Amino acid sequence: MFIVENYTLAIIFCIVTMFCWGSWGNTQKLAGKTWRYELFYWDYVIGIMLVSLLLAFTLGSIGENGRGFLADLAQADWKNIGSAFLGGIIFNAANILLSTAIAIAGMAVAFPVGIGLALVLGVVINYMGSQKGDPVFLFAGVSLITLAIIVNALAYKKASSGRQKATTKGILISVLAGLLMSFFYRFVAASMDLDNFITPAAGMMTPYTAMVIFALGILCSNFLFNTVLMKNPISGEPTDYKSYFKGKLSIHWVGVLGGIIWGIGNSFNLIAAGKAGAAISYGLGQGATLVAALWGVFIWKEFKNSPKGTNGMLALMFILFILGLISIIYAGQ
Repeated sequence: MFIVENYTLAIIFCIVTMFCWGSWGNTQKLAGKTWRYELFYWDYVIGIMLVSLLLAFTLGSIGENGRGFLADLAQADWKNIGSAFLGGIIFNAANILLSTAIAIAGMAVAFPVGIGLALVLGVVINYMGSQKGDPVFLFAGVSLITLAIIVNALAYKKASSGRQKATTKGILISVLAGLLMSFFYRFVAASMDLDNFITPAAGMMTPYTAMVIFALGILCSNFLFNTVLMKNPISGEPTDYKSYFKGKLSIHWVGVLGGIIWGIGNSFNLIAAGKAGAAISYGLGQGATLVAALWGVFIWKEFKNSPKGTNGMLALMFILFILGLISIIYAGQ
């Protein structure tokens, strides 16, 4: 299988993750003009499953190092399979809430608050599980990003002074999504031998196999989570599966594309974790908050006509995020 063998390439993979994780929400914004996000989310999940299988049978099955996908799956311990599967369930619950928050508050708020919080807590959780990287620079970076999250929330509150109910609801759902999101990666990482992808320990999985099991956890849990949400939406009117199958092929492909984008990012992140460490790999990937905020501010104009001083707060948020990400990268040197 393909293995990342140096720290520089691992960082590049994490940067790809950052752009993928921070950009998939654009497909929801595009589909959301004519398509309920609960219906979009089904296509998104299908996209994640498809790309995980594609990478498993290509990059995960070539070369002489490591175990090929099918051989790795056959020898995997049920405990590790269950861990990656549980990671998928937790992620799905969190991501459905994040999708709700995007629909209510927009990308420029849902990502920095929700995923930013997931970054902070997730780095702590993953560092406790696999202590790679300088803790001083790692947690200095986390602290800077925490400040960026606070500044972003204040900027959104300022810009939404006339929509206080929506402001509060959007931020609260984003916070709940972030709390759940911070835990999923640890369960997936625990199913892999992060110290040795070339000859992984018996019973543990390669990142490609772990990604497939993780995606399966998302798909299976979606039959419960998204069905409930379709009938009892947090925002908007209820919908049903009849509406889903009435959707045009073009609108379905937008959702599948969103899942493919996110799935590529997650796969690259797991592949990079062997060299960078779970905490740094996850932390850099969740720099997606910065990318999503850029999309929200400059492309979707989510802060258009905001009160005076809002732009300065947004600029400060971006500066804090960038400094935090630089600190996290340096922690792995």
